[in-house]
Amino acid sequence: MDLLYNFKLTSFLLGLEINSKDAWSTHALAHVFEMEGRVDEGVTFLRNTADDWKVCGLLACHNFWHWALYHIEKGESEAALDIFDSQVSERMKSGAMLDIVDSTSLLYRLELAGVNVGDRWKEVFDLCRPHFDDHILAFNDIHLLLSSVGSKNKDATNYLMSSLQEFMRNGSGTNHTITKDIGYSLCEAIVAYDEGRVEDCCDILYPLRYSIVQIGGSNAQRDMFNLLLIAAAMKSTCKHHQSVLRQLLSERTRFKSISQVPD
Repeated sequence: MDLLYNFKLTSFLLGLEINSKDAWSTHALAHVFEMEGRVDEGVTFLRNTADDWKVCGLLACHNFWHWALYHIEKGESEAALDIFDSQVSERMKSGAMLDIVDSTSLLYRLELAGVNVGDRWKEVFDLCRPHFDDHILAFNDIHLLLSSVGSKNKDATNYLMSSLQEFMRNGSGTNHTITKDIGYSLCEAIVAYDEGRVEDCCDILYPLRYSIVQIGGSNAQRDMFNLLLIAAAMKSTCKHHQSVLRQLLSERTRFKSISQVPD
């Protein structure tokens, strides 16, 4: 495993040595720093290389998203908000779904961390609303839902949930199956948390935690649900959920430590 890891890491570094503007290699290294909890290194790496990858339209917004995650992990909410305001909020106007997803995810993670994001949700919601009936990917639907929940637009939230129910009744294809199996339940968990039903949120999310991979996305993107479950368990008065919370925090701390590969 160590040999495979080192080979991949060397490949990413070699890619940047050959072409410093290779945003994919930058992105791959951003994941390494995120998964191993090396947030200080991640901040330094992205800051020092920003002039190389910020011109790469497809991934630039997403790399800024990774950068902001490091700051959230460090408890530096103002730095994360600054990245949203100066970079993500502008780049999401591209209309590319990856950029839109990054914007909703970033604001939602900040709110899970107890940060007041002000009226930033309004513009994000305006970008998301035209896609409420797309149902191309459960991953996208979940992130679109964050915009209505974040902007406190209950009518829009109800509309999207109803649209998903209709899709489950009459849709077809792979995304239809994934939505029925897990996507809609994840949306229910998000709504439950927003409505203060933290016990319901825990009860929905905990049994699904090892199945969330079905919706796609990266480990870093799906980590939002781990953070949501932890936030819900912290607010729950149920003794079982308090036990779950200790388990989740222990697992998270252990994973961030043992995943680091020695030199």
